[in-house]
Amino acid sequence: MAREAPTPPITGRLLGQGEGWRASEFICRAGPADPAFEERHEDFAIAAVLAGSLGYRAHAGRALLHPGAFLLGNAGGCYECGHDHGVGDRCASLQLSPALFEEIATSVTSGARFRFAHAMLPALPVTARAFVALEALATRAAPEAIEETVLALAERVIATSAGQTLPRAPCPPADERRITRALRHIEAQAEDPLDLAALARTAGMSRYHFLRRFRGVTGQTPYRYLIGVRLRRAARRLHSSRDAVSAIAYECGFGDLSTFNACFRATFGAPPQTGRRMR
Repeated sequence: MAREAPTPPITGRLLGQGEGWRASEFICRAGPADPAFEERHEDFAIAAVLAGSLGYRAHAGRALLHPGAFLLGNAGGCYECGHDHGVGDRCASLQLSPALFEEIATSVTSGARFRFAHAMLPALPVTARAFVALEALATRAAPEAIEETVLALAERVIATSAGQTLPRAPCPPADERRITRALRHIEAQAEDPLDLAALARTAGMSRYHFLRRFRGVTGQTPYRYLIGVRLRRAARRLHSSRDAVSAIAYECGFGDLSTFNACFRATFGAPPQTGRRMR
């Protein structure tokens, strides 16, 4: 009886998932003595190499992936990963469904049939922010912000791979009305859980199209805008009431006091107690 090939020593954990996407972290401890196995990308793949290195072979070519680089994979394509020159790597990986990938690619490239023509993007200044955003998902990220990060990161990597700069087209009046509807919804319901999918439904738009238009109108993502609304309300409450800081934080929509304190300090340059002392 033939012996089964040993399974590569890989561990993974799910970072987040939603309609058409999944984000995971993988730690591989394979080395030169471990054979490479041919696998298949079920969806489109974008993976940031956070540590270590690995050899990658796909239909689009071969590449030595290094920290700061992005592995690129097309849905349905076969690939191999190996570690001929060292042991192990750590990656944060995105899987995008063909439908979601096509929607993003259509917006930032010249056609809906775009596919990755290269096996990787090397560590480049233009993708540094996208890399840091994906690395942050593997450490900590607010659940409400994960999908926004995934979509914006995919947009940046696809555009860079296609040799494009992200277009800044004016927002059509019809989309302005939809974004206005979402802005008023945030204002009315800021203390409630509001994720990207819920806001996109309010605007009557797809999640990616909504995120793109919202950024164009406000200069920030829906999640960052929502946090700003909550912080301004909390600052007013701190100045005008004697309620406990924790009570104000929870009533304004923050799920925990440590997140509120960190966001308040980052925005106003001082802890929440400072606003109370200014009365």
